[in-house]
Amino acid sequence: MSVNVQIKKKLDSFLLDISFQSDSRRIGILGASGCGKSMTLKSIAGIEIPDEGRIEVEGRVLFDREQKINLKPQKRNVGYLFQNYALFPTMTVEKNIAAGLQGSRGENEKRVREMIEKFQLSGLEKRLPGQLSGGQQQRAALARIMAYEPDVILLDEPFSALDMYLKDQLQQELLQMLEDYEGTVIMVSHNRDEVYRFSEELLIIEEGRNIVSGRTKELFQNPVKREAARLTGCKNFSRVHRVDAYTAEALDWGIAIHTKRQIPEDTKWFGYRAHDFVPVWGERKENMLKVAVKSSAVLPFERNYYLWPEKMPEHASGDSESTVESQLSGGYAECRQEVCWFVQREKLEELDKRGLPDYLKLREEKLLFLE
Repeated sequence: MSVNVQIKKKLDSFLLDISFQSDSRRIGILGASGCGKSMTLKSIAGIEIPDEGRIEVEGRVLFDREQKINLKPQKRNVGYLFQNYALFPTMTVEKNIAAGLQGSRGENEKRVREMIEKFQLSGLEKRLPGQLSGGQQQRAALARIMAYEPDVILLDEPFSALDMYLKDQLQQELLQMLEDYEGTVIMVSHNRDEVYRFSEELLIIEEGRNIVSGRTKELFQNPVKREAARLTGCKNFSRVHRVDAYTAEALDWGIAIHTKRQIPEDTKWFGYRAHDFVPVWGERKENMLKVAVKSSAVLPFERNYYLWPEKMPEHASGDSESTVESQLSGGYAECRQEVCWFVQREKLEELDKRGLPDYLKLREEKLLFLE
């Protein structure tokens, strides 16, 4: 399976400039609202026409501006699952499923029966979309797409309008329904958990451009870019003043960071996920942040603390660890960013028993070096 998309499209002041190639069967596109995710899908489907570029799926050229190739949507063999499922409201489930089929009447009826059984819609054949639950509508919409065996299925934020319980249930159902589909599936979302659960390969888009791409789990472990880290759920960022290959000041946290691995020269930010801090009671050692609570929030399954950062000089001179440590005692500049520490339920018992820790340790293996 392969997808190759190299396109540009200008819309008013917005420029979509996307370039990616993948052989993965499950591709996720992650980005904030308005970044160009849906426009990318619509370009692949033929609903939007790029100003320039090329789109190729499974060796078939769907669009090539230079070669003047632009297949109509119905000729592209692409299935598009819209946010609202886009079922025909005045057609029954079975007629919706049959809508895209072009075989004989007998062939179409057989295919519709197969899809109704596969997607657990038995007994609902004669119902209209308005008489179905959200999950049933999703299954009917997917059955309609799968009936004509597309080369690629595009999922456009399919869970965005659902409550948390239904969302989790339908995500699992969708994964199961797509298990034996051998084509490529591309899902766009602004929800990092959906993308992590669904995709093998991930493309992260910011303001119309893909800023990083790669294997999903690897990108969550090392997002490379600050915006990519933010979109994958990182809450804590600090500007970096690199003193040497193994020492840097975290300017917005107010501490010096010492590492065993080299800090790349192009590191502009440190990132640290809110769940990865280690509480420490007692003596302060290196790579620790003093706990000074600004505010807190009690949630059903965790407790969130928002901490004051320590203070830090704007610029440091010298290149030794001792110099950096000595600078922490004077010449401070105000830091403007609070530090988020999220404590999950299984760790709260120790916290309630011992009280708040004196410090939070940043584990080096969890520290993100970001451009």
